[in-house]
Amino acid sequence: MQSSYAWLESSLATIHKAHWHRSPRVTAGQPGPVVQLEGRSVLNFASNDYLGLAGDERLQAAAISSIKTHGTGSTGSRLLSGHRLVHEELEGAISAWKRTEDAIVYSSGYLANIGTIAALVDKRDLIVGDEYNHSSLKNGAKLSGARILDYRHSNVTDLHNQLQKTRHNYRRCLLLTDSVFSMDGDLCPLPEILNLAHQYDCMVLVDEAHGTGVLGPTGAGCVEHFDCSGVPLIQMGTMSKALGSLGGYVAGTAQLIDYLRNRAATWIYTTGLSPADTAAALAAIQIIQSRPQRREQLWQNVAQLKEAISKLPRVIDGEWKLLPSDSPIMCLQMKSPEIVLKVSQELLEKGIYAPAIRPPTVPTSRIRFSVMATHQSEQIDRLATILEAG
Repeated sequence: MQSSYAWLESSLATIHKAHWHRSPRVTAGQPGPVVQLEGRSVLNFASNDYLGLAGDERLQAAAISSIKTHGTGSTGSRLLSGHRLVHEELEGAISAWKRTEDAIVYSSGYLANIGTIAALVDKRDLIVGDEYNHSSLKNGAKLSGARILDYRHSNVTDLHNQLQKTRHNYRRCLLLTDSVFSMDGDLCPLPEILNLAHQYDCMVLVDEAHGTGVLGPTGAGCVEHFDCSGVPLIQMGTMSKALGSLGGYVAGTAQLIDYLRNRAATWIYTTGLSPADTAAALAAIQIIQSRPQRREQLWQNVAQLKEAISKLPRVIDGEWKLLPSDSPIMCLQMKSPEIVLKVSQELLEKGIYAPAIRPPTVPTSRIRFSVMATHQSEQIDRLATILEAG
């Protein structure tokens, strides 16, 4: 009798044949610009720890102190036994930073997106999202049961046309976009999206996962970068990237946050964020606000790497393409999964960790470089030299 699981073998074979197979690599030691990867010391250009805070002693001290006060786990959902004063302190810090009335903290960014979207709209409603949106936005849209339309990446004209044709058929409409697109590095056209939202009576949820801590005069994100603070919208983000911790948040009006506390299933039925992660994220926000030099150094490093890559012979002759970016994420697009896997492996052999990103995650294969504030100038030069020699 054939096993009910026999299909797995052929499915895995298909994944391997398409060069789509992935497996995790073990890293050890403290996070930073140099990490131990499967027993080797390598330069790390794969991290979302943009400000280098994940290994910061102040975050570690805050986490340890919180564990000593509150224990290692929240022990239950926030509405049962899991609510702690440190959760309120973090939510207050986020809302003040984001210049909103309130905020709510989830146990992960993925949970924040799928829970919030499913709470806001249902089968009577419409969702229109950027085609390059993160998986959590797309899956949140599917779980909501709403009608889903994608508009061409950052194409405001296409978004306008779709709203003009369809908006009047639905009760509510929710526009979804990343602020920084994580596999490209470019920014969404937020002011134009907000203008259309006003014109067509739409809610807007902007995912600031890769913008929080990085963009804007105080690091509050893309909304601050575009001077859109105070405009009606829903700001979602994570503490797992520039904030060096874990968890997700939504910031907005007091009514919105009160509603989510009563309707967002992924908050209601999930154990509260651990005290250690909560305290570490709170410490990170305080550091970001008081030490703008970290962000300034990050942008100096970004400029250095962007200039170096733009001068590579393979970029100049068009064999490789540097995708447009206004963030610490830089992507070198290449012609096939085979080529990008080969280049990534050659970089690793020379002590540079920069992952190959391939379909179906992205439409075209590329090497993705993430710049950190804690990268040294000579480390960026070394990456550029190895790329040029390759």
